[in-house]
Amino acid sequence: MPDAGIETLSEHACFGGVQGFYSHPSRTIGLPMRFGVYRPPQAARGPVPMLIWLAGLTCTEETFAIKAGAQRVAAQLGLMLVTPDTSPRNTGIAGADASWDFGTGAGFYLDATQAPWSKHFQMESWITQELPNLLAQHYGGALDRAALFGHSMGGHGALTLALRHAGLFRSVSAFAPIAAPMQCPWGVKAFTGYLGADRSTWAAHDATELIIAGGRLPPLLIDQGLADKFLAEQLHPDRFEAACRAAGQPLSLRRHAGYDHGYYFIASFIEEHLRFHAQALGVAG
Repeated sequence: MPDAGIETLSEHACFGGVQGFYSHPSRTIGLPMRFGVYRPPQAARGPVPMLIWLAGLTCTEETFAIKAGAQRVAAQLGLMLVTPDTSPRNTGIAGADASWDFGTGAGFYLDATQAPWSKHFQMESWITQELPNLLAQHYGGALDRAALFGHSMGGHGALTLALRHAGLFRSVSAFAPIAAPMQCPWGVKAFTGYLGADRSTWAAHDATELIIAGGRLPPLLIDQGLADKFLAEQLHPDRFEAACRAAGQPLSLRRHAGYDHGYYFIASFIEEHLRFHAQALGVAG
């Protein structure tokens, strides 16, 4: 059973496995961090591939587990589903709870360099280093078989973390990602606050700019709803698609008429994403 200060918040039998929610004292963040883990039935027999979901603005470690309906297929395929929280909480930082698109619930999956955020907002290091090792040590996750996916802000995180940590993830996918954050209000607000006003530092956290600069991704799938109210102003998948085309980066970008930005959209296509990652992870199903 988990130790090292890990607190079990709740556990629930689910499709022959266990959906649990936990908290651990993160050395990277300097505060307790919450996360969810779905352990499929196959985890009782040994390590299983890890599929890490990065959620969007305002979400928590529970959002995907409750709304996406992913556990049934994950149980069939033997995939562990991991749902990290979207930011540190109870940081004591003035203004951390002042807006829904910056601060609490809006960590943007990067390591902040600007005070006061830099003290605790070290989401990139937590997601790519501390959390995977914890999952391998205490929950039976296979470190050498990990994949990454996410939604909106979390889609941005999935793309950029896979680009910035080549070889760490075998596949990556996203729903409605913030694909060119330097070109949208959400990204400009977050980057200014977390990274400072020098825009030259921002490109290292922008998926489109990273592709232009030579970054490459493993097998890549993106789904985008065409009735998404944030599509034109915030998401810019066309910019990312053009960068991938120019760079020769393989990309499957699927556009869906009538679908919006929410979890009804995600639930409609989540099985296809799980099977896409299972294939990359060498899982039959």
